[in-house]
Formats: sequence, structure tokens, C-alpha cells
Amino acid sequence: MSERFFESHSAEETRAIAAELAKEAQAGMIYAFRAEMGAGKTVFSQGFAKGLGIEGPVSSPTFTLLQVYEGGRLPLYHFDVYRIEDPEEMQEVGLDEYLFGDGVCLIEWSELIEELLPEGCIRIIIEKDKSGDFDHRVIRVIS
Repeated sequence: MSERFFESHSAEETRAIAAELAKEAQAGMIYAFRAEMGAGKTVFSQGFAKGLGIEGPVSSPTFTLLQVYEGGRLPLYHFDVYRIEDPEEMQEVGLDEYLFGDGVCLIEWSELIEELLPEGCIRIIIEKDKSGDFDHRVIRVIS
């Protein structure tokens, strides 16, 4: 297992870090986020999509659970599972088809469906600076 650390001082830097990480992405990779509300998961997802070559707006699929973005070098399956009440609800949206599909999965609030995720997921942990710098983030990538 390896762990990398990145620091960001703005939304633009977070997007740039994510875009660089997306260049390493391969079909079937799963990126599982852990971060508190407002930490920058969606900002990271926007940069990741851009790094895959996906054009157009990327927003959090909070109410739809899943957004599929195509048009880049790989499809992007962007999940936000914050509102699910039971992990089994994910089977209704065909989670396994996406996890083992030909695209890349980004999963916000992944800890809520931990038992459904296969081994080998890449963990993205985004932590806000508690010292008062509102825009400072530490991004840990564990693979």
C-alpha cells in the first residue's frame, strides 16, 4: 500500500491535482472518497473529469445517486451515496455494473457503502485545515 500527500490552497489547485491523478486512471479503477461536507469532493471530481478529457459541467449527483459522463478517454461514473439509507439500495442502480465496467468510478461518501466496495479501491481523503485557512486542503491518496 502506498500513500501520497498533496496540499491545495484553492479550488483551482484541487482541480489541478485531481486532473493529474486522472491521467493515471485506467478502466475499472474505483476512487472512494472520505471527506466532510464542504471539503471539496465535487471540486476534486470536476478536476478529475477534466483530466479524463470530459467537457461540460460536473456536479454532485446528490439527488440522483449517479451521474455518467462520457466523451473523455474513459467513461466516468460519479456516485454520491450521502442520501442512501441502506447500502443495498445501491444494487437498484446497478452498482456492480459500474464497479466492474469499462470506466472509472468516483464515489463520494464511500464509507456508507464500504461493505459493497471491492478490495483495491483507491482511497481519496480530503481534509480541511482546522487552523483557519478556509481554502487549505490536504489530499491523501492511498492505493
